[in-house]
Amino acid sequence: MTIKDILVHVDSSRAMPNRVAAAAGLARRHDAHLTGLYVIEMPVLPSYAEAQIPAEIIKAQRQAFAARAADSEKQFGEITGSFDVRSEWRCVEERCIDALSLHARYADLVVAGQEDPGDPQCVSRGLAGRLVLESGRPVLVIPTRGEFGVIGENVLVAWNTKREAVRAISDAMPILESANRVSVVIINAKSDDPENSGIPAADIGLHLARHGIKTQAKSLYGAPAAIGELLLAAARDESADLLVMGAYGHARLRETIFGGATAHVLARTDIPTLLAH
Repeated sequence: MTIKDILVHVDSSRAMPNRVAAAAGLARRHDAHLTGLYVIEMPVLPSYAEAQIPAEIIKAQRQAFAARAADSEKQFGEITGSFDVRSEWRCVEERCIDALSLHARYADLVVAGQEDPGDPQCVSRGLAGRLVLESGRPVLVIPTRGEFGVIGENVLVAWNTKREAVRAISDAMPILESANRVSVVIINAKSDDPENSGIPAADIGLHLARHGIKTQAKSLYGAPAAIGELLLAAARDESADLLVMGAYGHARLRETIFGGATAHVLARTDIPTLLAH
């Protein structure tokens, strides 16, 4: 398995250039094609309300959206050109989540942004989490702040024997195989758990070794509500440039209301994070 087709969500937010640069760097590292997708999501109004809006205002609004898209296209071209990667630009008018989910199905990896409540041009509110569930593809979330020169040299993998974690490791395999260092963290492991063969992370370490990936394992313990922060702290301690984890082991609604590891990481991560469901 290789990464040969990457889709990056492009918008007009202040975090977008760093997101595209991160995606371009990954495309160069894996000799992949990079597609930038800009989605114009026009406001949907009831027909009786839209009929009362002068045509000039609607036209001006469309022109403003098109101008922002053109500016982002220019930035996308400049960034991908500086990385010397194969790329293409797409701009569609659609609901953002629908367009991204559709285009993602023809890519190996989707690169999306973290939510930024302080930026009115950020359209990533809840987007990454929905993409993980709806696109069928792994989603690499790039934090709002920071520049990320190399992604995937020092990787931290969150492991808990659940389906989501299995999917995340499988989707991240091309990155793990090219990494210089891979650490596996297991949370609240029990030595008598039959899924761990008596030694936490032993089986997943052996599986990765058969792919030529040398790992070091580490167990962390804490309250279930603190798992997200434990993972982020472990990633910082290891100076990881990428966190790989399964997403939404519990229902997304439950995580949104009561909190959960995925929701916590999406909101607070300060390193690129690859999620899969």
